[in-house]
Amino acid sequence: MKIVLQRKYLKQGYTIGYWIVDGKLMCNTLEDEVRDLNKNGKFDNGEKKIYGESAIPYGKYKIKMTYSPKYKRMMPQVMDVPHFTGIRIHAANKPTELEGCIALGENKVKGGIINSRLHVNVFIDMLVKAGGEADFEII
Repeated sequence: MKIVLQRKYLKQGYTIGYWIVDGKLMCNTLEDEVRDLNKNGKFDNGEKKIYGESAIPYGKYKIKMTYSPKYKRMMPQVMDVPHFTGIRIHAANKPTELEGCIALGENKVKGGIINSRLHVNVFIDMLVKAGGEADFEII
């Protein structure tokens, strides 16, 4: 399974993108504000991570199903993200619920998404059927 998060709308305070699974658009994404403005996968040249308010850097990662102590169940985790720990794919409706994580849903409200839990559950089912691991790229 190959997942691409294509960031589309980089706004102050939030980012909206497309969640593409094996070449097919699945849904929208909601992230915190992008601060890796030169898209090189790290914070440099004056770019700074703000705890709980920054999207993860551009780049290639793995997503694996791992146990989440916070959610007390198996959840998709983005692995080996520089400057971040515990980055999950989970349900959320607004950027204040993210703390660097990625939410899936439908961008039908300004600055947020709806039907997030549904889309996250569909994705979890897909990931489990694919062996619990996927290649992931943010572009």
